[in-house]
Amino acid sequence: MFVWSLLLIVAIAAVAFLLARSRMASPGNGRLHSLPGYHGLYVALWTGLPSLLLLLFWTALHGPLMDHFILHTLPADMLADAGTGKRQLLLSEIQTIANGQIFGQPNAAMLAAAETYKDWKNLANLAMLALGFAAALLGLSLAWRRLAPAFRARQGVERVLNGIMFSCAAAAVLTTLGIMFSLLFESARFFEMVPLHEFLFGLNWEPQIPLRDDQIAGLGAFGAIPVFAGTLLIAAIAMLIATPIGILSAIYLSEFASSRFRTTAKPLLEMLAGVPTIVYGFFAILVVAPALRQFGASIGLDVAPNSAFAAGAVMGFMIIPFVSSLSDDAISAVPHSLREGSYGLGATQAETIRLVLLPAALPGIVGGVLLAVSRAIGETMIVVMAAGLIAKMTANPLDAVTTVTVQIVTLLIGDTSFDSPKTLAAFALGLMLFIITLILNVIALKIVQKYREKYD
Repeated sequence: MFVWSLLLIVAIAAVAFLLARSRMASPGNGRLHSLPGYHGLYVALWTGLPSLLLLLFWTALHGPLMDHFILHTLPADMLADAGTGKRQLLLSEIQTIANGQIFGQPNAAMLAAAETYKDWKNLANLAMLALGFAAALLGLSLAWRRLAPAFRARQGVERVLNGIMFSCAAAAVLTTLGIMFSLLFESARFFEMVPLHEFLFGLNWEPQIPLRDDQIAGLGAFGAIPVFAGTLLIAAIAMLIATPIGILSAIYLSEFASSRFRTTAKPLLEMLAGVPTIVYGFFAILVVAPALRQFGASIGLDVAPNSAFAAGAVMGFMIIPFVSSLSDDAISAVPHSLREGSYGLGATQAETIRLVLLPAALPGIVGGVLLAVSRAIGETMIVVMAAGLIAKMTANPLDAVTTVTVQIVTLLIGDTSFDSPKTLAAFALGLMLFIITLILNVIALKIVQKYREKYD
C-alpha cells in the first residue's frame, strides 16, 4: 500500500505541475516575474512534499503502535513475566498467522489476535492512502492560490530545494553521529567488563567465552594488538602493490597513451573494482595461495596454507582502480598551461611529470590512495578465505593472520547475546577502527597541505 500511496502522490504532483504551468503560460497573464515552469514546479513541490513527509511519518509510526496495542489484546496470563524476546516471538507468530501461514494448531487467543491485527492493518493501509491523498490536495489548493504574475515562484522553489539539500546534509551528519554514539555506548559497556589497557595493549586475542550454561569455552582474552597488527600487515601489502601500479598506470594513461588506447584501457582497469570480492577470495585460495606455497617450498621457505601475503596481494590488485582512476583524473585536470610553461623552460617530459604535474595533482592522488587504504582495511571476504581467522602477533607475511573486520563478523555470527564481552568486543573493535581511519584522514590532510603546490 505504501507503493500505491507513493505513486498516487507522484501522479497528483505531476498533474499539478502541468496545470500550474499551463495556467501561467496563457497570454492573458501578461509579464511574469518567474517562468511558467517555476510556477508549475512550485505547486508540484508543495503538493508532493507535505504528503510524502506525512506518508513517511505514518509508515514509521503505525507499525510500532499496532504491535503495542495488539499485544494488549492477548490474555494477561500470556504476557505475565514476558520479556522482550518472548513479546517479539508472540508478535512474530501473530503476524505469521495473519499472513495465512499457520503451523500446527494455534490457540484461540492467537487466532483472535491475528484477525484483529489483519483488520487493523487493512484499516491502517486505507487510512494511509486517504491521508496521503488529502494532504496532496490540501497542498495543491494552498499553492494554487498563490499563483499570480507577480509571484516570485523561482525564489520559492529555490528555498524549498535549499531546505531539501540541507535536510539531506543534516541526515548524513545525524547518521554519522548516530553510528558514533552507538559505537561509544556499546564500547563503554565492553570496557566495563574488560579493562581498557588489556584491550589496547594485550597480546593475546581469544574471545571464545561461554554464552550459555551448557557451553564449554575458555575465559577469553581480549588483547587487540594481534588483530590490528594483522589488519595493518595485509593493508600494507595491498598498498605496496596497488600504489605504484595505480599511480604509474595513471601517469601512462594521462600523458603517454593514445586517446584510443585510453578509452579502452581505463574502463577495463576500472572493471577490477566491480568484480565481487568473493571471486577474488576464490582466486586467492585456489590459485595464489597454492602457487605461493609451491614457490616457497622450492626455495626452502615455510609458507602457511593461508597467508597474509596471498590475501594482501590479491587485495592489492583489487584496489588498483581506486588509485589509478582518481590519480588519472587528478593529473588530467592539471591545466595545460603548466605543461606548456614547463616545456617552454626546457624541462623534459619526465621532469614535467615529476616536478609539475604530480605536485599539482597531489590532493587527488592522496585522496585515491586514502580511499584504497580504507577499502583495504575494510575488506572481509578475501581475508576470511585467504588469510585465516587466527589472530597471531607476527610481521611475517607468509604466516596466517586475521583482521578487525573478520573478527567483527566472527563475533556476531551465531548465538549472540549483547550482554557478554564476546559480542560487545565487536563494537570496541569497530570504534578503534573508526579512530584509526580518522587518524589516517588527518595525516593525509596534513601531507596535502604541506607538500601540494598552489597555482593561480
